Amino acid sequence: MSVDGILREAEAKMAKSIQYLEQELATIRTGRANPALLERVTVSYYGTPTPLNQLAQILAPEPRLLVVQVYDRSQTGAVERAIRDSGLGLNPTNDGQVIRVPIPPLTEERRREYVRMVRQRAEEGRVAVRNIRRDELHRIQQQERAGELPTDQARRAQEQLQRITDQHVSRIDVIANRKEAEVMEV
Repeated sequence: MSVDGILREAEAKMAKSIQYLEQELATIRTGRANPALLERVTVSYYGTPTPLNQLAQILAPEPRLLVVQVYDRSQTGAVERAIRDSGLGLNPTNDGQVIRVPIPPLTEERRREYVRMVRQRAEEGRVAVRNIRRDELHRIQQQERAGELPTDQARRAQEQLQRITDQHVSRIDVIANRKEAEVMEV
């Protein structure tokens, strides 16, 4: 594979790592209602674990309230139980038509716990990006050793790879800082 191909592939993989990180951070609770908060909740739908977003429409009509409208009304009780048992600290109420999930304000201790989670996930994202850099750097060095790539071109490619890595790591930092501020917002 050409050097440009290696660099493009590295950039694409790093972008996917950042996209995954953003999805992970969306599931961390803040003081504000966000439908992504319930994305990881699974419901036993006729014996099959099914993601909640496939069984219901999740809306955030107010800053501190989620409304879950279940498509199959016979499953409303199961959905309510799944939300309650999800470990998110939510207490849904069911009025027969929709499930209302009030989002309680976070305590200071809980906020700090969530900030630690954000930092941990961000570090995992940085490690993933650095692992991609390591793998692609190895590919460049193999080509150089095999004589397929001149030394000066290999060095330029390594420098470009480092710049791409630095850009993605700084994007991760920006995303993590934004999420931390969101969590700490009262």
